[in-house]
Amino acid sequence: MKKRLTSIALSLCMLCVPLTAAYADGVDDLPDDWKTNVIKATPDMYPDTDMSKPYTVKIYQVGDKPVDWDKVQDSINEQLEPFNTSIDTVFMSWADVATMYSLNLAGGADIDLIFTAPWEYMFTEAAKGSFYAMDDDFIAKYMPLSKKYQPEESWDETKFNGSNIAVPCGRMAPEGRLVGIRTDLAEKYGIGELKNWDDYENFLLTIAEKETPESGILAFGGQGNNTAMWELWYTNENWMDAYYTNNLRFSYAYDGDVPAAEDIKLAWDTDLFREFCREMKKLADAGVWSRSALNETVNEWQAFGAGKSASIEWNGTVFTYMKEVEKNEGVTTAAYDLFKEKGTLVTAEAYSNGDMAIAAGSSNPERAAMVLDLLKYDTALNHTVVLGIEGDHYTIDENRVYSETDNTANYLPDGNSLSWAVRNGDVEKAGVPEREQVIYDEWKRRMTANPLTAFVFDPTPVQAYADAVDSTIGDYYGMLTLGLVDDPDATLDEMLQKCYDAGLQQVYDEFYKQYNEWLQNR
Repeated sequence: MKKRLTSIALSLCMLCVPLTAAYADGVDDLPDDWKTNVIKATPDMYPDTDMSKPYTVKIYQVGDKPVDWDKVQDSINEQLEPFNTSIDTVFMSWADVATMYSLNLAGGADIDLIFTAPWEYMFTEAAKGSFYAMDDDFIAKYMPLSKKYQPEESWDETKFNGSNIAVPCGRMAPEGRLVGIRTDLAEKYGIGELKNWDDYENFLLTIAEKETPESGILAFGGQGNNTAMWELWYTNENWMDAYYTNNLRFSYAYDGDVPAAEDIKLAWDTDLFREFCREMKKLADAGVWSRSALNETVNEWQAFGAGKSASIEWNGTVFTYMKEVEKNEGVTTAAYDLFKEKGTLVTAEAYSNGDMAIAAGSSNPERAAMVLDLLKYDTALNHTVVLGIEGDHYTIDENRVYSETDNTANYLPDGNSLSWAVRNGDVEKAGVPEREQVIYDEWKRRMTANPLTAFVFDPTPVQAYADAVDSTIGDYYGMLTLGLVDDPDATLDEMLQKCYDAGLQQVYDEFYKQYNEWLQNR
């Protein structure tokens, strides 16, 4: 989902490296340090791939289509001509992806590659057999660049039943949580810097009481659920995920060590979530967001960017919408890390947060694998996907420091799901605003990897129970997180009882069984 985006100004911020040319006839001849060299792939690097006939690799992306995507796709296809291959892309918009993703995979759509992630149906679809299972031999034969350059530890994050069901991105970066606010409104009511949750809550309540009746600007623009605010609450207590797909989220309080099985709980079956629901009821009753938020069509980021709300929450993406609303006369904004003084950990964005899978129904999985390999590690192709067309959407210097152009808005850097899956962090953005760089540097200082990233729960043995529990949570999650219930404790108890009636205990038992086996063998 869009909320999982990391600001390009932050996520691509890497150390500068000198750029030298390295052209070779075979993968073995290529330099080990690909980030300091131009990698130019050639067809003879893929001796096991049959390129005798033209083939178009059909790629399904999630999210909205960039304005200049067709131009970028044409450029990609020009570069793929020596491989007798082209790509054609279908975008499943954010409005449609929830219904179309599984439907396309199950309905026999012509799909070769599809974006996926733990938060975008990866393990749910893997359990259905929707993805092509890649063993080490397949990867070595048909994805030689990925075999050579993909971080070795990343592969474990996309394993399912012993095989890789997707190819993760090649970059790890800190993914903290921020609050962005309208400082012009804060100053209007004498509110200064926000240093913690209480400060933010005071801002929300003040805007709801004094500003909303006057201008109609909401303190926060929710849509469908309040996941963004939950992530703030969750992060503040150093919680991490052991498994997260759709509404099934098993979590634990990180204390510096690998947790015991009994310390991992369904996130919604914890005191932490119960306290959150009570707090959201308080904010909802105060008018912090619309009473019709469950059915809003404008999401919280769009509302803030359009000047219809006074705050926004998520990762570095908040800066994008802060810049958008600042285009309005008199509007000023600021972003705050509410957990800096507390020293709350910043989780490292997993490699598997953006992946490409080969569809099980692909007509040519070998050619699909080759295209993905090229898009990930052929330097020119990779930069085209991530940045667009050089000289049009960006310029870049000899140290791989890129700058935006007047046309960048039509193809944002790292602005589509294919780019999330192939990004490698080998470029740096020029002129990162100080307010962004300061936060990113602080995040790097506190970045901590989740020790359970490599653990993958397979719900197949209890799939019917897992699906029933997931569906039950979905019936309640939005109203609970938005505080739109009369009694949050009673409503949560009702949801949890229905979850247990639907088979939550059986899911717990299978989860703990697999987790303990993993602990013994790790």
